Amino acid sequence: MIRSMTGYGKASGDYKSKTISVEIKSLNSKFFDLNLRLPHPYKDKEMDLRSLLLKEAERGKMDVMITMESDLSQQENLLNREIIKSLLTDLKAVKKEFSLPDDNLLQIVMQMPQVINTDADEADEDEWKYIASMISQAIEKFNLFRQREGQNLQQDISQRMNLILQLLEQITPFEEGRINAVRSKLINSLKSLGANIETDKNRFEQELIYYLEKLDITEEKVRLAEHCRYFLSMLNDENNNGKKLGFIMQEIGREINTIGSKANDADIQRKVVEMKDEAEKIKEQLSNIL
Repeated sequence: MIRSMTGYGKASGDYKSKTISVEIKSLNSKFFDLNLRLPHPYKDKEMDLRSLLLKEAERGKMDVMITMESDLSQQENLLNREIIKSLLTDLKAVKKEFSLPDDNLLQIVMQMPQVINTDADEADEDEWKYIASMISQAIEKFNLFRQREGQNLQQDISQRMNLILQLLEQITPFEEGRINAVRSKLINSLKSLGANIETDKNRFEQELIYYLEKLDITEEKVRLAEHCRYFLSMLNDENNNGKKLGFIMQEIGREINTIGSKANDADIQRKVVEMKDEAEKIKEQLSNIL
């Protein structure tokens, strides 16, 4: 079953006085492109996490954000009293030295960094194990999202490929009339040159056959049908990937273009235009498949 490169997964939970959240998003890309945001205490986990995400994602532009929010109401020793005392003492000395107005020193101090204690600055192995469990849950949801999107893509692409096969069959009724029309046109053009021109009928027939063979699209139709059926079989193959399907689609596009260039018939050209339209839509969808 095919998988989409577009995916989303999120998991969150509470650990002690913190809310831990993991969010994973991805879009289509030819290569693996990861934007990873980790809490500062766990920067040393980055390489291992990158390896895990590469294995899971394979390809795609991926954004992974891991956040921790502390519930300060549940935290002990919330205020760093020693720092607050030191800052107040220094501010009072500065105020006295420079004869500054009597402003609210405490308000100034509380805006200073490190006056409020948080647990975010310290790594904790048990906490990381909990974060890792959130990462696993987010990855699982992310992969399920990709599978659902892949099913939708597979259904849409399959319908469009079968439509190309139907349009190919609809070309057949126009072929015999096309050859006869070309033959008649050449004969009439020759007659219009004048009665004084002598022609070798055998040589004319040989040249006519050679010219009509150049317009024959039987081989292209057979190859196109084979390519389409092969594409559908690979679409249902568990081991397929977007790149391989893209290569097959290139061959399908070449055969459609050749039929169009050799058609020399308005009705066939209309069918070719419809096939080209469906082929382009399939190519757009393939760009989002792993």
